[in-house]
Amino acid sequence: MKTAFLFPGQGSQYIGMMKDLYESFPIAKETIDSANEILGFELSKICFDGPADELKKTKYTQPALFLHSAVLARIIGKAIEFHSVAGHSVGEYSALYAAEVLTFEDALRLVALRGELMFNTGEFVPGTMLAIIGAEDSLVERVCRELTEKGNGNVVVAANYNCPGQLVVSGSANYLRENVDAFKKAGAKIVKELPVSGAFHSPLMKPVRDELSKSIELIPFADARVPVYVNVEARPVTDGKRLKQLLVEQLTSPVKWTQSILQMRDDGITKFIEIGAGNVLQGLVKRTVTDCEILGIDNAYDLKLVLSS
Repeated sequence: MKTAFLFPGQGSQYIGMMKDLYESFPIAKETIDSANEILGFELSKICFDGPADELKKTKYTQPALFLHSAVLARIIGKAIEFHSVAGHSVGEYSALYAAEVLTFEDALRLVALRGELMFNTGEFVPGTMLAIIGAEDSLVERVCRELTEKGNGNVVVAANYNCPGQLVVSGSANYLRENVDAFKKAGAKIVKELPVSGAFHSPLMKPVRDELSKSIELIPFADARVPVYVNVEARPVTDGKRLKQLLVEQLTSPVKWTQSILQMRDDGITKFIEIGAGNVLQGLVKRTVTDCEILGIDNAYDLKLVLSS
């Protein structure tokens, strides 16, 4: 049985995340304390105690999610054999850490910078994202093209292919809000705006890509210990130089999660383990493939259960 580790992205955070890990596992405490020192502020306090409005700020959410996954990967990676990894959006940094492409410190610094740049860009380039549920991907893509063509500079693109029947679109904030009905006319049963601070995975993130790429270029990327199924291409990559290039491209490219999961199954992956906060990815996998084992490891209870089995 081939196993893949999956790492969640923004939206999976919650108040209290990692607290029981910190209190139960010395290696978790050591890792979290080290992260606070590297970042220069107590990220752990925001994760443990909130407030929620603070944790949901992209500049804190992204390093929080990476740290949670990294703590678990540091423990689980030595106890469970895994054959590939994938991460949803910012979760790809966790995947690269687990695959030993990036060191913990380099990955954490890049994620913190990414989160800060995305947060700041959202302040002066108003953007948002809509979850389109119940419509065929091809119809949603057509609406995006049509809206962009007549948008007078406004942008609407497919951003996250999450699972069959669930596609997130990204673009200019007011323009997207004004055109919700266009997606409903294309067959969407639900159109819901997401609580994000910008148009992630769209051309509006180009300022972030250009700035972040300068820092990414300075960081060494090793060849991956196991294949990384990358968001941009939905296929396995191990070459460090290529992974570096794709990490830059990811910021303005759609997350091909549905395609990645299907490709993993075609490549013989039959067990998927979500490593990190929440259970979002477990739900997406269940709605994408069948005849696979799917589980998650989030908290101290989950971890003790897995380690004792």
